[in-house]
Amino acid sequence: MLNIGILGCGRIGQVHARSIGQVERARLVAVADAVPAAAEALADRAGVRPRSAEEILTAADIDAVVIGTPTDTHFDLIRTAAANGKAIFCEKPVDMDVANIRTCVGAVEAAGVPFMTGFNRRFDPNFSKLHSRLQAGEIGDVELVTILSRDPSPPPISYILGSGGLFRDMMIHDFDMARFLLGEDPVSVQAVGSALVDAEIGRAGDVDTASAILTTASGRICQISNSRRAAYGYDQRVEIHGSKGLLRAENQLEDTVEIATEAGFRRAPAQHFFLERYALAYVAEMTEFVSAVLDGRAPEPGIKDGLQAQILADAASHAQQKGVIVNLPGS
Repeated sequence: MLNIGILGCGRIGQVHARSIGQVERARLVAVADAVPAAAEALADRAGVRPRSAEEILTAADIDAVVIGTPTDTHFDLIRTAAANGKAIFCEKPVDMDVANIRTCVGAVEAAGVPFMTGFNRRFDPNFSKLHSRLQAGEIGDVELVTILSRDPSPPPISYILGSGGLFRDMMIHDFDMARFLLGEDPVSVQAVGSALVDAEIGRAGDVDTASAILTTASGRICQISNSRRAAYGYDQRVEIHGSKGLLRAENQLEDTVEIATEAGFRRAPAQHFFLERYALAYVAEMTEFVSAVLDGRAPEPGIKDGLQAQILADAASHAQQKGVIVNLPGS
């Protein structure tokens, strides 16, 4: 049994608490949040007691921590958790600063503790099946990957201001998926972006509509499309074109009912947001973390996957702002 403490009781902390409750070999022991009322509310729902972050990080009865706090707190929490021998599950991004992530990599490796980065989309049942069939060689060699990720509506400006921008906050999930599916690290990044959804986002120095092209050393290409607006629901699609065919994972709809009338065929909209769309993925992700820690395996995606995704996010942001192609080390 893996005893877990949650740091951060906001929306994502609550998601992970529910997931832990569904994992057979896991037990939630304590929760902490900078806002006492948030910790108390989640503790009441989960049937545990709130503690301070320091207490959780040093407690003898806690084996692992889930870090779901604001990104600017991750650096200190990761190093403290590692120094106290805790297995670590950390939400993306690991940190906004690549140098800080490298320092965390060193701390985690020196302590020899398991670390998992919260890229939940790898664990979506359909994306996971797509990857398995790709690995089985059903469509031959990968040539072109297309990833579409569009939110139903933009977050508040207050969130945008602290998010690090679309490439680091939203597209970072797609950068991880790109690496997962390409089978190679990209060596060049191109990106464009605009503020078409909300002019306030542009005035805040960010974009809400963006596209990126990643190219690997062998010439494989990934094209990513992001938008903060999709009138038809949460748009999450992946397509892989290979030398022998194509694999595609479509949107998950609110239901499977289709109506046909003289006006044509009509189906339900896509599921509204990530909480519904990735509910199963969050449970599968936590199951993998718990199993890896208890079975003595290195969890995947690990801290270096978080590092590589951040490097791509920084490169895309720079490419979009400067209008250049960014060549990465090793290219």
